[in-house]
Amino acid sequence: MIEPGRELPASARRVADALAAAGVRTTIVVLEHAARTSAEAAAAVGCDVGQIVKSLVFRLRESGRPLLVLTSGANRVDEAKLGALLGESVGRADADFVRAHTGFAIGGVAPLAHPAPLTTLIDEALLKWEAIWAAGGHPHTVFRLTPDELVRIAGGRVVAVS
Repeated sequence: MIEPGRELPASARRVADALAAAGVRTTIVVLEHAARTSAEAAAAVGCDVGQIVKSLVFRLRESGRPLLVLTSGANRVDEAKLGALLGESVGRADADFVRAHTGFAIGGVAPLAHPAPLTTLIDEALLKWEAIWAAGGHPHTVFRLTPDELVRIAGGRVVAVS
């Protein structure tokens, strides 16, 4: 559902449709300003920075496959720990790689509605919150959901990432 009076960008419409198909009842909120950092997103929606879901895309170094890490905005991802969990070292992905594998620009990567399934890890720190906020497919959009809904729609493995 879109916030009244605001037009939803096409990439966010894709997320709204995927959320509806997954049975998640929420509203895609269109922000006045882009929320490219966890702190900006938390300030925009009035929540703790730990309730923000950062969607980070990595490139597995040996296979070149993408890895999506959904982490708390309060945490910094330990790339060595990710490598140990996956048995393959990881590196940051550039903007073109992120868009090619997620369908979204950096700053707006949603936890679902990707062109193909992604290997996904979910930060266990997100599970302590009653509600969390994720990017809605565009740097100006976010949506609220529960940690259980995130785990279900992202299809990821819950792990310690920091």
